[in-house]
Amino acid sequence: HIEQIWDENFFTIDGQIKHRIVDTGIDYQAQKNKRTIRGMPIVSHTLKMRGKCDVVELHPNPNGFYFSKYNDKYSVYPVEYKRGRPKKDESDIMQLLAQAICLEEMLGVRIDSGACFYFETRRRERVEFTAELRSRLFAIIDEMNGYYYRRYTPKVKRAKKCNMCSLKDYCLPELSGRPSVTEYIEMRLQE
Repeated sequence: HIEQIWDENFFTIDGQIKHRIVDTGIDYQAQKNKRTIRGMPIVSHTLKMRGKCDVVELHPNPNGFYFSKYNDKYSVYPVEYKRGRPKKDESDIMQLLAQAICLEEMLGVRIDSGACFYFETRRRERVEFTAELRSRLFAIIDEMNGYYYRRYTPKVKRAKKCNMCSLKDYCLPELSGRPSVTEYIEMRLQE
């Protein structure tokens, strides 16, 4: 994002195709009066971020947020769709929580949970938004905003997932951990 670089590969295109299915999917409103909003734009001025929710489900709740369009009160439940399976890290969870916090700020509600749906497993994984998760997310967002304002791209941490990344040829993760040109020349001069 900072360097304004993007490239496509199989995984990005497959994800786009799957998201088109999500964005134009059938709205199952008959299911206990649940409402489904697809591709909802979101923003948080506090977190200094914006994006789009894949799906926001509205579940009837007499103590929920009043939606004038439906003339009823609902609890808000974000659902993030992912092409693969659950990751070992928390990146999917943090993305979902960031969406929930944007929705909370926009609607003036508290959202306690959401879900990630994985196309590979065809299952939803429910996520409880604990105080600990929120604290970690705020720290991550502060770090990300710091990078953005300084226009600094952090060094890559080489991982197996680098092989599937569409930006691999720009990032060059195989060069991480090697000395810079300046360090290399200094080492040669000291020989």
